[in-house]
Amino acid sequence: MTTIFGIPTALLFGQLLLGIINGAFYATLSLGLAVIFGMMNIANFAHGALYMMGAVGAWLLLNWLGVGYWPALIICPVLVGIVGIAMERLVLRRVSHLDHLYGMLLTFGLALIVQGAFRFFFGASGLPYAIPTSLTGGVNLGFIFLPYYRAWVIVASVIVCFATWFVIEKTSLGATLRAATENPKLVQAFGINVPLLIMVVYGGGAALAAFAGVLAAPILQVNPTMGADILIVIFAVVVIGGLGSIKGAIIAGFAAGILEGLTKAFYPEASTTVVFLLMALVLLVYPTGLFGSKAQASHTSVALPSLSRETPLVRWALFGAMAAALIVAPLFAYPAFLMKAMTYGLFACAFNLMAGYGKLVSFGHAMFLGTAGYVTAYAAKMWGLPPELAILAGTGCAALLGLVAGWLCTRSSGVYFAMISLALAQMVYFVALQLPQTGGEDGIQSVPRGILFGLFDLSNPTTLYGFVVVVFLGGFLFLSGLIRSPFGQVLKAIRDHEPRTQSLGFSTERYKLAAFVISAALSGLAGSTKVIVTQIASLTDVHWAMSGEVILMTFLGGVGTLYGPVVGAFIVVAMQNYLAAFGAWVTVIHGGVFVVCILAFRRGIVGEIISWLSSRGRVDTTKSSPSIQKNLIPSA
Repeated sequence: MTTIFGIPTALLFGQLLLGIINGAFYATLSLGLAVIFGMMNIANFAHGALYMMGAVGAWLLLNWLGVGYWPALIICPVLVGIVGIAMERLVLRRVSHLDHLYGMLLTFGLALIVQGAFRFFFGASGLPYAIPTSLTGGVNLGFIFLPYYRAWVIVASVIVCFATWFVIEKTSLGATLRAATENPKLVQAFGINVPLLIMVVYGGGAALAAFAGVLAAPILQVNPTMGADILIVIFAVVVIGGLGSIKGAIIAGFAAGILEGLTKAFYPEASTTVVFLLMALVLLVYPTGLFGSKAQASHTSVALPSLSRETPLVRWALFGAMAAALIVAPLFAYPAFLMKAMTYGLFACAFNLMAGYGKLVSFGHAMFLGTAGYVTAYAAKMWGLPPELAILAGTGCAALLGLVAGWLCTRSSGVYFAMISLALAQMVYFVALQLPQTGGEDGIQSVPRGILFGLFDLSNPTTLYGFVVVVFLGGFLFLSGLIRSPFGQVLKAIRDHEPRTQSLGFSTERYKLAAFVISAALSGLAGSTKVIVTQIASLTDVHWAMSGEVILMTFLGGVGTLYGPVVGAFIVVAMQNYLAAFGAWVTVIHGGVFVVCILAFRRGIVGEIISWLSSRGRVDTTKSSPSIQKNLIPSA
């Protein structure tokens, strides 16, 4: 048996072939994502759902209507493209005039709705889809047996990728699309319907995703979660190639697939992380990817609320009221629910430091929550450390991880920042999945709570609750003081106008990195405390879905407000507890709340209340001030 570097030739070429096939899927999916970002500047989180709709649509056509594979290869992309056009026309267009970050968050909510609805109707198990009879069998190449269908997948992907690149880069239509992206007002002045172009672009990107889904149906098990499973890898591929770059998406897609296949041959355990490792290495040299050059908007279209008449007395009164409410809350609600809500509330407040005051929305903040949880659980259970030292170890590791991730992420902004943080978080997730110390899918269970400072037995429910209240209030008070400090004021100035802040002599990169590390440390404190409460550290806390939940908490309650993330956390945790009986519909409800929040009240619950109080205060001041009333009376 011949070998290459100690690996059997058949195994090596087999994995290489699988890598090329996976690369074909990656390239086709990344292509649609790159088209939408390049033309609309939206990181389309609904792309995985559209990919899944293509695969499920092919299964429905075959099993319900008897329509075979070849017609489905055309019908499904057309139908899903129409769905994409409707999504853009009815939903996404409503936020087109705002910061593009809102489009990303809106598509995230839409993805939750679609995925939850399909899970309800089709379940979570895989649905088989037969290979068309004309493509059954294969050919023996001597060193490997190549199935005809997998060869067809490669050929079809190459054709579609080349055709899309040619249309975008080499035709007058593509030139018009690029011009409409760079200067829509000028293109509109020439009589071209720019909104129609944007709508068609989104529909075309959706059709490409559905085409990839139909290609994948005979190879993979068709199920409602297949889009979410591959979407994060696709985002990493797009970041490597450069967000918005058609050529970059194609090259990076095939390269990532081939690298993943070769890694399976030499070191299988690292095959799920190698794409994210490649992304990190590329970003060290090219912060916008290999072929990326698209600039980000430096402003936000939604003013963050502020209570202009807030005084120190009011601030301390609000804090005292919250503390008193938490102390008496166990009389009216389950302590377990309250403690979970407080840990999530601290997590949301830490995230809000970045999103609300630094205008850096991270889609990977769960890596700090989960990493700290694992370290705390391992230190308490395996090393026998007391709870205070275990929590300190977890928080410190989260801060260290925040320093490394922040150094890489804060060199970018907007959608780039969100995507890079998401890809890094997935790399941490797969590391947590592989390490034997984390317990894999079982996690670390039966974590001892211990005795705090050798005095307070945390196995006592009352003592444990009091400990969580102190940690939450202490973290909240620290953040409150930090935001009102000179550091916080500089952070707000960076958020509002970074170039102006730089012109005043402030190193904005250092301030953003410091805020990132502080946010990571406080997220780690929340994760460590949560592990002591629940006595388990699991993959759930480090999965990207947890990052989505903290975003929902923050935006629902009010991004850029002190109490908004707390309110949002309590609402989301209450929804999880009291809506659990609805099963898959919980995901739909979460997505619906997300969409309504972005469309109807972007300031969030607390933000809207603050804005209302501020407007009432201005009206009352105007009515009660004689000098103002006098100035309003026209002179004779």
